[in-house]
Amino acid sequence: MMRVWFILLLLSMYSCTKEVKIDIPGYQNQLVVDGIIETGGNPIVILSQSANIYEQSDLAAYIARFVYDAELKVLSGNDTFPLSLYTISELPIESQKKVAEMLRLEWNEALLLPIKVYSSTALIAQENTSYTLEIKHQGKSYKGTTQLLTTTALDTVYWKPEAENPDYGYSWAKLSDPANQFDAYKWEVKRINLKANGEELDDIYKRGFGGFFSDQFFDGQTIEFFYENPLKRKDTTHLKAYKRYYRIGDTVVVKFSKMDQQVFSFYDKKYAQLYSAANPFSTPINVPSNIHGLLGVWAGFSPWYDTIYCGQ
Repeated sequence: MMRVWFILLLLSMYSCTKEVKIDIPGYQNQLVVDGIIETGGNPIVILSQSANIYEQSDLAAYIARFVYDAELKVLSGNDTFPLSLYTISELPIESQKKVAEMLRLEWNEALLLPIKVYSSTALIAQENTSYTLEIKHQGKSYKGTTQLLTTTALDTVYWKPEAENPDYGYSWAKLSDPANQFDAYKWEVKRINLKANGEELDDIYKRGFGGFFSDQFFDGQTIEFFYENPLKRKDTTHLKAYKRYYRIGDTVVVKFSKMDQQVFSFYDKKYAQLYSAANPFSTPINVPSNIHGLLGVWAGFSPWYDTIYCGQ
């Protein structure tokens, strides 16, 4: 009797199956913009084509995706600044370092890349100013605007040694957030201790996990927070257990930048997508752009600087 019921159950399950066809749209090539403008600096824009995940993935394919046949300009008030193509080594040194930061490469590594970026040495960005990036490519036009907001200074920055080993500690800060407005921040650091050859330990600023955050949960409040050390350390005497700590004797420059809501939304969604990519149960995330019709972002940052001396 049990066998009969089991057979009937299998037949019932089989009879309820249905072939489901999913129509997955084909890959469409899109223009990707990675543009940054900071107070006191020149605009930098990297243009490329999006990549099909089924295409060849190597350095040659990566280099081939960069776009050099577009017309770019930045508009601010009544002023227009055309952007020209430069190899990385042709840029001013601070712009070279900024490109390295954008590409998440070391400065000397970025200089070896055979690519070009769009920039203008005539435009020095100013705080409390809006900048519109206009892109013309293959008969189409795209526009996006970003704002360089008033900076918010940190109340204090400091190094706090760990109780179990006072030679190591995190970087700490206290922030009084302006009330009744949206504020978003980026935390970056570099060490300026001198090496034996007289050069600084770190050429560029780097950002660790969670370096972008907004005041969604602390609007108008004063908060205290810390960040790990995201910098590479080649010192073999630095204990591995304290890899993400600063060491007594380090001198750390903190770069604390403001951004508008659209820029924050892009980076917030982008890194949420990256951090959840390995999770098959995560919810798909659409990364918004502030340039309609394109992927990527035209991002304005207003940085504020201070220095932490790691010592007793």
